[in-house]
Amino acid sequence: MGVSHKYRTFTQLMEDVTIDFSSYALEGLIEPQQLIKVATRINYELGLKIHRTKETIIDVEHGRAQLPRDFAYINYAFLCGEYHINATMPSGTHVETFNDVPYVPAPGEVSTCSTDKKCNDVCVVKTCEDKNSYQLVQRISPNQYRTYSTWTELKIQDINQKSCFCPDLAAQAPDIAQIVDGFLITNFNSGRVYISYQGAMESADGDLLVLDQPLCNEYYEYALKQRILENMIWQGEQMSAQLQLIETRLRAARNNALSFVNTPDFAEMQKVFTMNRRAQYHNYYNMFLSYAPYNPRLHHGLNISSNTSHSSDGSNCSTC
Repeated sequence: MGVSHKYRTFTQLMEDVTIDFSSYALEGLIEPQQLIKVATRINYELGLKIHRTKETIIDVEHGRAQLPRDFAYINYAFLCGEYHINATMPSGTHVETFNDVPYVPAPGEVSTCSTDKKCNDVCVVKTCEDKNSYQLVQRISPNQYRTYSTWTELKIQDINQKSCFCPDLAAQAPDIAQIVDGFLITNFNSGRVYISYQGAMESADGDLLVLDQPLCNEYYEYALKQRILENMIWQGEQMSAQLQLIETRLRAARNNALSFVNTPDFAEMQKVFTMNRRAQYHNYYNMFLSYAPYNPRLHHGLNISSNTSHSSDGSNCSTC
């Protein structure tokens, strides 16, 4: 992800705009409810990169499961299979703490099961003993974890919203699900489904979220100021000169924000470099096939090479 996941609410954005247009705000010419749709449109223009990727496990009962409240776009889904529960019995006073810093083994120390991310709710971690396999860990209580060792691909079809990246759309799997009105409808009666999704741009209190980054902040603020001046012109105010200045600044701020959001990060650059190296390898391989050396072949029981041939008396002859 090439962008920062720092957000601020629409209320905080309006406070910054109101400070610049303080005289208009005192006159009651700024109506925040008219500007929410402008901020929502900018979120769509900036794309799915500004959304935070989340993951969870939902319970399917009677062929349906309710999606998370902040669900926006689905990435992929898996049907969970076998699992075992790891539980520890509390004794005495129990204080629960989390370490935000991942464990790093000392030089020469063999790490049995270290991971780069902590697991507070649901996470996929690599198994121990350096095996090339993964396990799904779900926290169900402060002292209890559910570890899934097997899961199967779930095909998602008939999505009623645009999806971010869903390889399960073309999956040939017996288990099928579809998203309808905030629910996951499945062809099986019960089970647990792990989903990776893009969260909605919405806070826990229901307030609209916008990306908090200097280049993007200017884009949000100039877009709101443009709409404020347009509304004032419709009310008979003479704001043509101010509107022209704001629109000039808005175009530059929009280009800067889109350039920042669309700039790939290191992981994306590494992926592109790997793909280019593979394409370069295939080009060299195809060129080698086009100019391959002439291989010796067997003709009438004699081994005939590309550089020398044999005359009837058995001597070598390069011009025969």
